[in-house]
Amino acid sequence: MTRSTTSLAKYIHAIRDSLREIYNHNLAVVVVSFALCGCAKGWDEGSASAITQLESFERMYNLDNNAISNIVSFVNLGVGTGALLSFLLNDRIDRRWSMRLYQLVYIIGSLISCFSYGNVGVLYASRLIAGLGIGSLTVVGPMTIAEVAPKAMRGLMTLLFNVCMLSGQALGVFTVYGCSIHISSAKNLQYQVPWFTQTFAPSISIILSFFAIESPRWIILSNKRQSALASLLRLRGQPANHPNVDTEYNEMVRQVEEEDTSLGPTSSLKVVKETFFIRSNLRRVQLSLVAYILAQMSGANSVTNYLPSIFGMIGIKGSGVKVYTTGLYAITKLIFCVAASLCFVDVLGRRKSLMTGITIQIVCHSYLAGYLNFFTKEPSTMPKGASDAAIAFIYIHALGWAIGLYTLPYLFGAELWPSRIRSFGGALSQCFHWLFYFAITKATPSLLTGLHTWGAFVLFAGFCIVAFVYTFFLVPETSRLSLEEINKIFERPLYRLGQLLTPERQNGEEDNEDEKQSTRYIERV
Repeated sequence: MTRSTTSLAKYIHAIRDSLREIYNHNLAVVVVSFALCGCAKGWDEGSASAITQLESFERMYNLDNNAISNIVSFVNLGVGTGALLSFLLNDRIDRRWSMRLYQLVYIIGSLISCFSYGNVGVLYASRLIAGLGIGSLTVVGPMTIAEVAPKAMRGLMTLLFNVCMLSGQALGVFTVYGCSIHISSAKNLQYQVPWFTQTFAPSISIILSFFAIESPRWIILSNKRQSALASLLRLRGQPANHPNVDTEYNEMVRQVEEEDTSLGPTSSLKVVKETFFIRSNLRRVQLSLVAYILAQMSGANSVTNYLPSIFGMIGIKGSGVKVYTTGLYAITKLIFCVAASLCFVDVLGRRKSLMTGITIQIVCHSYLAGYLNFFTKEPSTMPKGASDAAIAFIYIHALGWAIGLYTLPYLFGAELWPSRIRSFGGALSQCFHWLFYFAITKATPSLLTGLHTWGAFVLFAGFCIVAFVYTFFLVPETSRLSLEEINKIFERPLYRLGQLLTPERQNGEEDNEDEKQSTRYIERV
């Protein structure tokens, strides 16, 4: 009897083939402690803007709209900088101490915000400090989970980082909302409590990390082979003579040895050169950066950040709409992100998940563009059902975003890179992501105004179409492959990246002349 070839059947068989001992408390502690790294960015997104709207904050700081915009958005400059700088530490000190340091930086930034007491300069500084911690956490969190997760469940486990990010966003929104209701605006506590509660999740993450096992892939990079094997055995819950552990360990060691043999001793400068001058690595750079460009230009973050304004353009009015719709939308994204983690990225695979999510976004943007174009011309004749459908499409859009261009770029940024440049590759992609996020967030109001609102959604739909075509031809399928097996994908010519990696090619029957030429070139450089 042959096995079913459906995506779900393959996923179920992959889980069954993985022994139960693999999913143990040691692995859970590592995954949870590093997944909590996502709370920092999510909580800041959910609470920072809302805090500036509290009466106590307005009384204490007395800022104009431009200053408030800077307070909210400047954190992303720190985030981009922190992401890039993280590569200087991630491989020098271990993953756990890197994460503890970054969480501590974020905690310090949040506490400075909490106790700045009307000093705008100190508040600006605190936002940049918090951003440095957030940016570094967005690198080390997904990267470490991808390094320790079993390949059959790597997508699900890595995207727990995104689940924590969206959980933090929802909690941040409703924490501020609760403070606005239950704490008098005459007390500074009304705006201080939301800043202070941001430190809870990072503190839990730090405490858990002292019970976590270090990534065996980082230990191998440090040339401590026996320690790496011991770490892997504890993570997998299997004896040293088990064939699965032996295979996984040998793959890790073989990749590092091959890189060291062909490229020599590593250094920060050499890692940068290898990233940009070795052709297979440059393909990784292209894929991760383009994925983040298309994610931002698909319009999802523009919708998220200006959701109350967009609801107002649709025709919804009401004084409580801002907090209510923002919080509800955050919860919706969280639910859909959990669904994406459980039902899509490992079940359907990376490519099908992306194309499914992008298709949903195209449909939603197309309807909203048509609705807004007609509504702005003849609002009195717009049927009530059309308005309700427009609201529904905004929330359906969150589903497409969650299973496609929101989650997959984070996963690619964590799993595509070989061990030697994984830290720099992740830092580079996240730095680009957050700086581009800052730019598109700043540009969105002008974009909505200049294109008469509906035209912006036409633009978003156009970029989604580009993203679909790009995914079809150039995005590789990495589900159910080990991090070491993924290397074979990028040894192929560019036009074959979108093709499935066959078992023969996984075993090394691949024409890698491109890689040999690139290696000789980097040696000359």
